Amino acid sequence: MLIDERLEVETPEGAMLSLSLAGPVPRALAYAIDLAIRLVIYGALAAIFAALGKAGMGLLLILAFVLEWFYPTLFEAFRHGQTPGKKAMGIVVVHANGSPLSFNGSLIRNLLRTADAFPLFYLLGFVCTLMSPRYQRLGDMAANTLVIHVEETPAISEHRRGESQAPDWPLNRDDQLALLAFYERHEQFSDARQQELALLVYPELTPAQALQRLKAVSRYLVEGPA
Repeated sequence: MLIDERLEVETPEGAMLSLSLAGPVPRALAYAIDLAIRLVIYGALAAIFAALGKAGMGLLLILAFVLEWFYPTLFEAFRHGQTPGKKAMGIVVVHANGSPLSFNGSLIRNLLRTADAFPLFYLLGFVCTLMSPRYQRLGDMAANTLVIHVEETPAISEHRRGESQAPDWPLNRDDQLALLAFYERHEQFSDARQQELALLVYPELTPAQALQRLKAVSRYLVEGPA
């Protein structure tokens, strides 16, 4: 992951969230999947309503409108910021502060898809995404939303199998941020590097003991007592 594809966001609690921004390619693929799903639904409905003549055609046009405008809005608002296409691509829509997407946010970003689609094939939205440092199209800018990759969580499951231990010193804000960063990212480091970091906190212990203690304290901070 490139450095400029990540966005650091500070929460009101003082913790730092590292968001992995989704570029135009996974977003385009997600849109293609959702479009294919809508076309399949539309084709099935067309076969059903064809027998109703003009009345059926009228109902079909109404349903096509509903599919086009409410399919993404309702999925994003009530399925944690993910349409089926976004879920398949491992991306999700959130507010710019990292909080879950609200119904209003989803509605605003999707209402502006008409502007993003100008003049053809979402060309304006594609250009805006390339120019924006946070990969935002016009709808995202208006709703103040981001599309990010869903972080894999096997490392968190691994954390939860271990013990937790309360810190034996009063934590200040910098200590908390450092422990949160270690908790989230230590699997990316080699064992030697983890032990080196742990010895900075517990120089009186052996490298293995220091690492075990640091993992337990960081786990306590995030997950609470075991």
